[in-house]
Amino acid sequence: MCLAAFAIEAHPDWPLVVVANRDEFHARPTQPMQPWPEMPEILAGRDLQAGGTWLGIDTEARLALLTNVRDPKNLKHHAPSRGALTEGFLRSGCSAKRYLQSIAKDALSYNGFNLIAIDTDHSAWHASNYQQPFAKPIGKGIHGLSNALLDTPWPKTTRTAQALSECLSLGSALDVDLLCNIMLDMTPVDDHLLPDTGLSLPRERLLSTPFIVSPDYGTRCMTVVLRHISGACWVQEDTYDPLGQRTHRLRWHLMPGGRWQATQLDLGNFITT
Repeated sequence: MCLAAFAIEAHPDWPLVVVANRDEFHARPTQPMQPWPEMPEILAGRDLQAGGTWLGIDTEARLALLTNVRDPKNLKHHAPSRGALTEGFLRSGCSAKRYLQSIAKDALSYNGFNLIAIDTDHSAWHASNYQQPFAKPIGKGIHGLSNALLDTPWPKTTRTAQALSECLSLGSALDVDLLCNIMLDMTPVDDHLLPDTGLSLPRERLLSTPFIVSPDYGTRCMTVVLRHISGACWVQEDTYDPLGQRTHRLRWHLMPGGRWQATQLDLGNFITT
């Protein structure tokens, strides 16, 4: 996961709203979002090369998502997979605070990461091996995360967080198409606004937009996660090819106390059904 905007108790009907893009090499094998056979309470994709996941949610509405910290000068080539951190929270059954305390001692063995862990009651935490303290609570409201620390004002991070805020201000109903459009934004960023992360200028330009298209690396999937005040959850994952064309759409829903179910319902029908 390389870009996420999320809202915690910022909407009267939807206390948790997450929109996120996973940017990755197109050749990297991936399993789409689905309940895991050995733990069907977990709904997540899977990295079939290194293991773990970039984003997942369980039937208790505990959610975790991960982004890398972009720091090419300090890469550890034999570091463990950061996707295991996200998976670990979902498997643990622990509160976010307790889980993050348990992994803090080993955090520096990984390449740079941001880990967002959100509990059933919507209490949320951000952990990173690029900050002190390692884990910090996240306040209610709208937040953005890319490949720097939480709410760092990179252009695409502030752009997506602001767009999410505008979507949530439109009324009680959510428009999923508008949420997706936030993450499909390819508006170029002026060079003087680009972060300097140690990459070449053409690469910084490529990575500066919410939606990335190139032959070798780009936005592989977009995920929308919504939790209703009733406790029901609705999840949509769109998959994209190297040309930036959508190739597949998956939708899942969860009723309180139930199991993840694949659905073709749009959001409005899901709520009224």
